[in-house]
Amino acid sequence: MEFTGISLFTGAGGMDIGFKEAGIQTIAANEMDKSAFATYKLNNKGVEYLEGDINNHLDDLIKYKAVDIVYGGPPCQGFSVAGKMDADDPRSQLVFSFARAIENIKPKAFVMENVKALGKLNKFENVRQKLLSQFYDLGYDCKIVLLNAKDFGVPQSRERVFFIGIKNGEGIFHESLLDKYKENAPTIRETIAHLGKAGSKHNSKICNAKITMAKNPILRKSPYAGMMFNGQGRPINPDGWSSTLPASMGGNRTPIIDERHLYDFHTSWLETHHKSLMENKKIKNTLPKYIRRLTIDEALLLQTFPSDYQFVGSQSKVYSQIGNAVPIKLAKAVGSAVIAALTHNSK
Repeated sequence: MEFTGISLFTGAGGMDIGFKEAGIQTIAANEMDKSAFATYKLNNKGVEYLEGDINNHLDDLIKYKAVDIVYGGPPCQGFSVAGKMDADDPRSQLVFSFARAIENIKPKAFVMENVKALGKLNKFENVRQKLLSQFYDLGYDCKIVLLNAKDFGVPQSRERVFFIGIKNGEGIFHESLLDKYKENAPTIRETIAHLGKAGSKHNSKICNAKITMAKNPILRKSPYAGMMFNGQGRPINPDGWSSTLPASMGGNRTPIIDERHLYDFHTSWLETHHKSLMENKKIKNTLPKYIRRLTIDEALLLQTFPSDYQFVGSQSKVYSQIGNAVPIKLAKAVGSAVIAALTHNSK
């Protein structure tokens, strides 16, 4: 049985890919960012495109009342610990635009994704309760579920909250429905090493943002935490997972990797450098050429995008589209669990 869906705040389409793999066919999609939507249109044919501010399309959504599932991730900057954490930020109000879309479409189920802070911090308790109250009044049982992408085969420790609602009488969602889709995530080395070195044929989309030593480094016990270099791009361990890939990649917030350590299993220069800093030893200010930033090709794999997915826009726009996306394998797990709730649990 194939389910139909409406995608809101679509971005480049990460959640749509995962939901499609789960068995949900997107019939209409909305996005405001022109570059992201151009990417989406290039890769997703046969979908009705609703371009621009979602608030200008709310009345248009009424015609999709027969749809099964509505899903999307409203902008999270107002709730993010990396942002201003302002519930009154105009972008923060878009979670209520999502709720109004649910009111107009009346799907069997919905999935709204956002940053962990919206689901957990006391600061946003009023926002959460207002959302839950609205969903309840519309006839939905809504669960707030916190998930980490690394638990679903994504080589990235990326925590996100999902508001998952099932219309009364259509089924019941239990977080345990996700258990069968959990899998150990591969390491960064296992995920990207086959691409070859940065600048090579299959790893050509390099980041040219310069890396310089921090004048006053902020050190932690791990060389993969703290701030040893300029900007907020932190080193990543080839034998571990990356931290959350930010939408602000492309410049000095792009993660840093030791290419020689990645490909040749040499001792990590980053770890040696960190040890020297911790021991207050004098260090050279010259950075080896093999210390470089994560490429676009590598970031795509860390977000579990298909290798043939094509992107439109400048390098910074592409990095942003990748960082903003819901990891595909995580989206597939969520979509599959929602389908299970609508089928098995309703019997």
